[in-house]
Amino acid sequence: MTQGKILLKSGTLWDKIKQTTTHALECGALKSIPTELEIVEHEQVKFVVRILANLNRKKAAQKQQEKQTVATGKEFNPFLPYEQDLFVADVSETHVCILNKFNVVDYHLLIITRAFEEQESLLTVEDFTAMWAVLGDVDGLVFYNGGKIAGASQRHKHLQIVPITKNEIPITPLLAAAKFKDGIATIPGLPFLHAFTTFEPEESPEVTLAKYYALLEVVGIEAVDNSKQSGAYNFLATREWMLIVPRSQEEFESISINSLGFAGALLVRNSQQMQLVKDIGPMNILKNVALGFSKEL
Repeated sequence: MTQGKILLKSGTLWDKIKQTTTHALECGALKSIPTELEIVEHEQVKFVVRILANLNRKKAAQKQQEKQTVATGKEFNPFLPYEQDLFVADVSETHVCILNKFNVVDYHLLIITRAFEEQESLLTVEDFTAMWAVLGDVDGLVFYNGGKIAGASQRHKHLQIVPITKNEIPITPLLAAAKFKDGIATIPGLPFLHAFTTFEPEESPEVTLAKYYALLEVVGIEAVDNSKQSGAYNFLATREWMLIVPRSQEEFESISINSLGFAGALLVRNSQQMQLVKDIGPMNILKNVALGFSKEL
């Protein structure tokens, strides 16, 4: 592992997260969005579906950003500079870790690049170096919304992580049935195009990067102009595995889907959307915003 590029001292991140969270709540920088939660079981997955109880804070912030963009003629970037009150830790020479300002889940972190990079850029060895540094201290689910169609709301490149154990991730029961060929697998319970692989203990960022490119190739996503992706996709990873799902559209019946949807966690805005999820079935919604199977491993 490229230890020389890591600035985060092992074993310190969790305390920093809790300290920053306490501070950010006290000073009002952290705008947590309350939710009501229901479990919707479908296709052997117990989907976690949350109704957002109050979106007013986020909407007000978005309007303020739009005003600033109009006034300055420049698109507002909340990560350059980032809010100091949300800063958690320096991760590496290229990445820092901050709290997600409008979090739904406690201790939701963003791993952002210090310099501006497009969110539609492919992940790099530096991104995976930062990812593994954070995962070394926080057991959780890392995700990346590769482009607006995949649910990205900001152009500045950022990975995200929510602290959650593998047994708490709703799709975990499906993973045991993975069918591997040359180290890459499909999951029989996922009825849309995807590619899945596992990690070795103490895996290097360079090896992870190679596996990532192998998964992209399987689902038909290529590098354009050296670093830009040829299509939108969702990326999920834990300490044990990585999953990539290419996208065809950003939402289904006004229900937006990001990477967490493919882990089995959905967000809806009201009870009508909740009922729609129950009527249609969460897995069918995912199938509608992903791609059908068109490639064989």
